[in-house]
Amino acid sequence: MSGLNDLKLGRVINIEDEPYQVVFAQHIKVARGGAVIKTKLKNLVSGNTLEKTFSGSDDIVMADLSYRQANFLYRENDLYFFMDNQDFEQFQFSQELIGEAVKYLKEGQIVNVLVFNQQPVAIALPPKVILKVASAPEGVKGNSAGAATKTVVLENGLEIRTPMFIKDGDQIIVNTETGEYVARA
Repeated sequence: MSGLNDLKLGRVINIEDEPYQVVFAQHIKVARGGAVIKTKLKNLVSGNTLEKTFSGSDDIVMADLSYRQANFLYRENDLYFFMDNQDFEQFQFSQELIGEAVKYLKEGQIVNVLVFNQQPVAIALPPKVILKVASAPEGVKGNSAGAATKTVVLENGLEIRTPMFIKDGDQIIVNTETGEYVARA
């Protein structure tokens, strides 16, 4: 059991046997009453959000979480299939549950999987991934007064802005948090 001080952004708590991540927390002190914390929680299994107010007398149970590594195997329609690197069990997530991370997945890529009660519930990509440029237009000479960039298409279909010197077949590093070009690999 934990107290109000443990309700911080990013923490994962257990509510009715479901893992909820704190995405917003505001501490409120009422004049003669005790302090309360208003929170917005995201269910890591379903993706739904919940607004809940906790008072000092509420028992807060931290979720029993662990991380494992898994390989992304393939995509079939809106399902993404992974294999646990420890026990070689296969599992899948829907595109809705993975969210924006689908843009950076490629076959064979290693991801961290959040495990709750021995069940995989979410994935976490590394902060940077290496992707191959599938098509890049030629740079235009004389177009370099500032930081000249062009739009390229990566092997997974993602389009990003890169410097003019990037060519077809180059391997580049992409920041998965911002979706921006970082460097050549």
